[in-house]
Amino acid sequence: MAAPSSNTCGAMERSIRERVPPLLTDLYQFTMAYAYWRAGRHQEPAVFELFFRDNPFSGGFSLFAGLHDCLLFLRSFRFTDEDVEFLRSVLPPATDPAFFKFLRELDCSGVTLRSVPEGTVVFARVPLMEVAGPLAVVQLLETSLLCLVNYASLVCSNAARFRLAAGPRRKLLEMGLRRAQGPDGGLTASRYTYIGGFDLTSNVQAGFLFGIPIAGTMAHSYVTSFTSLDEVWPQTLVVLNGDPDPVDIISLTKGWLSRVCKLLEAQPGKIREGELAAFLSYAIAYPQNFLPVIDSYSVSCSGLLNFCAVALALCELGYRPVGVRLDSGDLCRQSVDVRRVLRLCSEHFSIPAFDSLIIVGTNNISEESMVELNKKENEINVVGVGTHLVTCTKQPSLGCVYKLVEVRGKPRMKISEDPEKSTIPGRKAVYRLIDAEGHPYLDLVSLAIESPPEAGVPLSCYPLGCGDSSISVTPAQVTCLRQEVYLKGQVTHPLCSAAETRAKVQISLQTLHPRHKRLQEPDSYTVALSEELHNLVIEIRRGSTNNSNFLLAN
Repeated sequence: MAAPSSNTCGAMERSIRERVPPLLTDLYQFTMAYAYWRAGRHQEPAVFELFFRDNPFSGGFSLFAGLHDCLLFLRSFRFTDEDVEFLRSVLPPATDPAFFKFLRELDCSGVTLRSVPEGTVVFARVPLMEVAGPLAVVQLLETSLLCLVNYASLVCSNAARFRLAAGPRRKLLEMGLRRAQGPDGGLTASRYTYIGGFDLTSNVQAGFLFGIPIAGTMAHSYVTSFTSLDEVWPQTLVVLNGDPDPVDIISLTKGWLSRVCKLLEAQPGKIREGELAAFLSYAIAYPQNFLPVIDSYSVSCSGLLNFCAVALALCELGYRPVGVRLDSGDLCRQSVDVRRVLRLCSEHFSIPAFDSLIIVGTNNISEESMVELNKKENEINVVGVGTHLVTCTKQPSLGCVYKLVEVRGKPRMKISEDPEKSTIPGRKAVYRLIDAEGHPYLDLVSLAIESPPEAGVPLSCYPLGCGDSSISVTPAQVTCLRQEVYLKGQVTHPLCSAAETRAKVQISLQTLHPRHKRLQEPDSYTVALSEELHNLVIEIRRGSTNNSNFLLAN
């Protein structure tokens, strides 16, 4: 298992610039920007909000992720000559040439971003990001920001659920690159599953870019590529910190294999020579990192015996093997059997380190199978998860949206036939109310011009989804949930490493009450509007109804 590399900020920024250029958006963003520009409205001050409508995976919470990438994207937002020429070729021929000059000079120096901190536990309908600036620019940012936040938050939340299912003791290895939705999906998954609570990744590029600890051993193909001990080369290994003369490790291992078979009353005739050769070859290459997969043939009849023989030979030469990987069958039962044999060898051959070798389990692990794993007796120390983690099979999209809430200082509201799709107007502030035990219990969304709630002072608010019914609450503590992170072309809040954001996630989750963290049937968390904001929604709805026939009336 490799140590993390240093955090390479320059490489990360280059990666974002290459993967998320300004052209990574929908065509209609450019057609709207042109129409705003043509009408002389492109510089009007506007405010958009980013939020999602339902907590993912039928759960009680989500984690907000992707902000780091959004900030790097905003900082590098520029159209190149090549970008502009391509847009000239795809927009209608009648498009005014001066618009392309406008695009070439465009940047995000006029944009302000206020956001919930990355790694924070968040809930449906809470405005996570507020993007303010010239109308044409903030419109052009929509799709890119959604792309950067949607999947990152979803897979980060999925990882947090796996971590809750696994418990704090077990290490979790993300190994989903080969099953991810393309290279970028694989990189995003590796970064944000680590932030969500995984300990390791198999993705080497993610280790380079993000400083995530990487781990890996061998595949079944390596084992099955060997058929005979004659294929092992070199056939010697020197003693660690000892005699410099090479030792014939094949003869040494054969001796140990005979002793192990006798101890376990095993049948030597069922042992696969090719598997033993593969283990020996790998051990000679990596005597300090020996962790083979032992189920290519039969765990009990061949794989475990071969592992013990090679590992005991390494121990005799002063090296310390790492452990084994199980990748098929009943992982719980097999892990118990493996641990029993390791302990027996430890006691019989007086090698204490053998008892603490790790057992890695990998076999199409889902959240449900992780929960079941904890209900059964097992000895698995590390669980590797791929497909169900990175593809988010239970829910493929978070469904974040980006909606206009203010233009020229006037609130804007989408009033839909589907109430769920209506938006909440106006520029806002978001506060988290905390009870006397330190648990958050209500997020209050109010107009930005309102005075903030105060600890110990009762307030009246309107929970979303409860119509015109109000409640009175008295917070023990109040936290302002959003902060300014980007202003005048500059990132104004320190960019955190993946490890730092990962630590914030755990702190945020620890404060959440267990009833909201339950994987099945969690209690709903309350998100409410202030009285003034609730009244504004009613007023706009009423005004919309009264003005619906103004054309006919005039």
